Amino acid sequence: MKKYKLALVGATGLVGQTALTVLEEFNLPISEYKFFASARSAGKKITFMNKEYEVQELKEDSFDEGFDYAIFSAGGDTSKKFSPIAASKGCIVVDNSSAFRMDPEVPLIVPEVNMEDAFNNKGIIANPNCSTIQAVVPLKPLDDKYKIKRIVYSTYQAVSGAGHKGLADLENTSKGEKPLKFPHPIYNNCLPHIDVFLDNGYTKEEMKMVNETRKILNRPDLRITATTVRVPVQNSHSESINIEFENDFDLKEVRDILKNYPGIILQDDPETNTYPLATNASGHNEVYVGRIRRDESIPYGLNIWVVADNIRKGAATNAIQIVDELIKNNN
Repeated sequence: MKKYKLALVGATGLVGQTALTVLEEFNLPISEYKFFASARSAGKKITFMNKEYEVQELKEDSFDEGFDYAIFSAGGDTSKKFSPIAASKGCIVVDNSSAFRMDPEVPLIVPEVNMEDAFNNKGIIANPNCSTIQAVVPLKPLDDKYKIKRIVYSTYQAVSGAGHKGLADLENTSKGEKPLKFPHPIYNNCLPHIDVFLDNGYTKEEMKMVNETRKILNRPDLRITATTVRVPVQNSHSESINIEFENDFDLKEVRDILKNYPGIILQDDPETNTYPLATNASGHNEVYVGRIRRDESIPYGLNIWVVADNIRKGAATNAIQIVDELIKNNN
């Protein structure tokens, strides 16, 4: 089997650090790794697969030596500047930022949902927003079977989605200190405010979910609304998803579809208080689904509760799964 060369950009950030762990778990056929970050993080040491590496400063000539794949987790500005440079050198970039997600020339990929779209790339593949990734995994098979008419998202998103600073805010505001990342103390609060507010009254995070879901499911006219909320939970996002279908459904069949779909763990037994929890999803790569029940206020409505580790499946793991599938397709 051919061996490949991979670059990880943003190796010292929260997603980058998790990517190191996930890469060790996946053990891809990579013969050489290099780790990049900003100038202020350059020189730091990383222990990876029992070997010590020095983090390199990301520069315009960093990709001259030739890489097969690069995972970018260093923010939109870095991705906009350096991803096209990497791609021009023959490297396939999987980008974790929002920089290219809605670019019609760039595939937006969740491997369990639309991996086939990734093979038709021009050097850059976008990783969706964390809250979108976990939502579309159960939505895809349900859309295929019953055709979704409308989606209402309500999310309960962990502070790790805001990186190290988000985690610090939860800890610091629990001690009565002022928040540095969020506009209000997150401790003991739920903040209906993720990312910036837009002219339509929605936040950028909410519109990301709307637009990205449409693109991934290839349903450009699908009716979707969203309210995204930051909650005082360290890790793993939880989502209440209300779905209206074009066609009727059988609840047992819905459970069977979800239970047998790749990447989903069904936890749905009210009698034993079994349903997805953030604490149980943390550290895992799967999407957990439960609280499956009819929405009795409309003819063909369904409610589901979806939980996933937002740093793993919502970012690092999804990107690494994409690389894994690209390698398999190439061999």
